[in-house]
Amino acid sequence: MALRFVILSARMGAGHDTVAAELARRLARRGHRTETIDVLDLLPARLGVALRAFYATVIRHVPVVYDAIYRAYFVPPPDGNRQGRDTTPIVLPAAQALRRRLAADPPDAVVSTFHLGAQICGRLREEGVLRVPSAVVITDFAVHRQWVHPGNDLHLCPTPQTAQDVRRMGGQGALAVGPVVADAFHYSADPAGVDAFARAAPGRPVLLSTGAWGVGSQLAETAALLSGDGWLPVVLCGRRRALRWRLDRVPGTVALGWVDDVPALMAAVDVLVMNAAGQTAAQALAAGVPVVGYRPIAGHGVHSVRRMAESGLCVPARSPQDLLRTLRELAFDGPVRQARIDAGRALFTADAADVLATAARTGAPR
Repeated sequence: MALRFVILSARMGAGHDTVAAELARRLARRGHRTETIDVLDLLPARLGVALRAFYATVIRHVPVVYDAIYRAYFVPPPDGNRQGRDTTPIVLPAAQALRRRLAADPPDAVVSTFHLGAQICGRLREEGVLRVPSAVVITDFAVHRQWVHPGNDLHLCPTPQTAQDVRRMGGQGALAVGPVVADAFHYSADPAGVDAFARAAPGRPVLLSTGAWGVGSQLAETAALLSGDGWLPVVLCGRRRALRWRLDRVPGTVALGWVDDVPALMAAVDVLVMNAAGQTAAQALAAGVPVVGYRPIAGHGVHSVRRMAESGLCVPARSPQDLLRTLRELAFDGPVRQARIDAGRALFTADAADVLATAARTGAPR
């Protein structure tokens, strides 16, 4: 039986949309219909555009402000227990807009890949307005309190630790299924398709990720450090042209803009050095590329890198010397590297699309 799913995402970077698109692809492959809605478009008076611009500005230029916002509105209480409901004022108008959208073509389930969607659907489910299952697909390795609303029926988590955090915060139906990444990351790429830099350039290639918005601190210094130690730094600059131009001037560095064939790129590098524990980190775990956390960005970056390290999924490097030492341990075949690869691949225990389809078929009456 074909089902209809509404997926709620947000163009905050690219990670949430990437997961939403992969879920839509998997569901469509099973014969289901999907519609993806950007929750920021549900906000009145172009408030979503303003929020996106504000977030991009503070995370790039005023990280201390973003860190303060994250601590005030996102970090869960010390005991992990969250009582009550979120009071974010933008949830109400967005929930009213979504209610009108869903009334025109009711779905069999609603899936949120962005935390504002989780708050909106949790509120509608709790009020009895949304009468179909509401599932949350958590895209972060660290669960902040905006991801969790007791009204939602299902929380699909990237790790057992995040599932445990969701339960402790009052979330329902927390299951550890693994990160949602494209199938291509689980298979070795054809060596003939690996970019030429990985075969011809000197030094073992190390991938540096800065997210879709090209965010990071002292990236040129890090690239120069790696190049000077005999590595080949390959920097993903996202859509930030100024960053790519600046890193292109660092000797021995390959600066890339937006990359479409990321699975082939993963097959060409030995280690990922990341600063936010986002979708690129999840893709590296699926591809069998060890992950190092270095100079994490403020707010969710620090929180997620720490949580990945506590789960044994990345190695935090706390200084330039620590980074170089860690790369020497992880870039070469041996038990240390293999243990990290095995830990990452062990996360992928179920297909989120199958779990969502089952939930939609069986329903979740309130």
